[in-house]
Amino acid sequence: MSTAPLQGIKVVDFTNVQSGPSCTQLLAWLGAEVIKIEEPGRGDPTRKELQFNPDCPSYYFLQLNSDKKSLSLDAARPDGKEILTRLLKNADIFIENLHPGAMDKLGFSWDVVHKLNPRCIYGSIKGFPVSSKYAHLKAYEPIAQVTGGAATTTGWWSGEHDGPTQSGAALGDSNTGMHMCIGLLAALALRDRTGEGTFVYQSMHNACLNLCRIKTRDQLTLDKIGYLTQYPQYPNEKFPDYVPRDGNIEGGGVLGWCYPCKGYPEDPNDFVYVILQRDHKSFELFCKGIGFEDWLENPDFNTADARDRHKQEIYRRVGEYCRTRSKFEVTGQLSQFGVPVAPVLNTREILTDETLYDGNTLVKINQPGYNDLVGEFVTVGVPFTISGYQPTYGPCPTLGGNNEEVLTSLGFTKQQQEEFAKNGTTHPLPDGKM
Repeated sequence: MSTAPLQGIKVVDFTNVQSGPSCTQLLAWLGAEVIKIEEPGRGDPTRKELQFNPDCPSYYFLQLNSDKKSLSLDAARPDGKEILTRLLKNADIFIENLHPGAMDKLGFSWDVVHKLNPRCIYGSIKGFPVSSKYAHLKAYEPIAQVTGGAATTTGWWSGEHDGPTQSGAALGDSNTGMHMCIGLLAALALRDRTGEGTFVYQSMHNACLNLCRIKTRDQLTLDKIGYLTQYPQYPNEKFPDYVPRDGNIEGGGVLGWCYPCKGYPEDPNDFVYVILQRDHKSFELFCKGIGFEDWLENPDFNTADARDRHKQEIYRRVGEYCRTRSKFEVTGQLSQFGVPVAPVLNTREILTDETLYDGNTLVKINQPGYNDLVGEFVTVGVPFTISGYQPTYGPCPTLGGNNEEVLTSLGFTKQQQEEFAKNGTTHPLPDGKM
């Protein structure tokens, strides 16, 4: 018996680039049949974006479209609409991330699809909430970050590099896909009770804002008392009336900071993150582990409130300790005393860590074809584990590679499929022809 959670669920994937495909790939890895609709002759834009070889799909595409089926289809053509209609009549989920109004213009709005198949769940990813004054803006990853609270609270608060900073994590794209996945799974659970599909709307802005929840917490505190004790600006600098950038603080009430180690600056990532907790027992263990036992009797450091007021001296002295050791030495020493500590890992260190190839965290996928130029590639697997279920990770589809399979399953004859190919519905027309 298959233990795939979404076995039997059919997903029509009308998304491209990252926010939608990250969602539908997770659905595929959980066992759903995902049919990806792609523009004939072009496909998902990421196929040819940031390519490592002009004859191969990019890693951008490969890492977001594993285990899907590809149907190349021009849904704007009359017979393309017929094909999509047949697909939707048997679909459990339809998901799109086109610009606002595009699906309405195409003739496949929520109202239309719901009448066509009342059980079908309709997922729509857009840049902003419908009510937002920015709903008309074309949204990309950074757009979500700069409007969702991430950019103004990330980075340094003074000096040459003082400025709103975008996170390297895809807070606006893959994060949106994960939020949409939660919504779709909830809608499936609801359908089990009601028998009816629902409309799930997810904005990139809201997904980013959700991860900035602690910054809205800080704004509420700032409005009340005018300062934030956990921030490096406290107690010596004046706070603005908004949450400032905070460098490398932990974000909660503990004192966390990112310290350069002895290999820096030759190794720009020889840093370690060290957290000094608030409770006295943890503080005592920290002092013993790092050799700062004089702090135990010093009123500037032996209470959490005192440490907040003297955090710059803490950063300085811990920083001196770290500069005489590598990030791994600091981690090895302090972790023995229960101190929250970890080395800062660059992408190569992560991808070459064999302990992460556990069948879920990092996985290797063999991509056939393309004259073996791709071969085996690495991607990030399902980010959680389910007891009794192990995902399988298969290759990505070629553009239109499942046309015959999908069209035949929908009842279209071989002759009809040949006609679709000739008239530009499933294959690109020769230049100059309409």
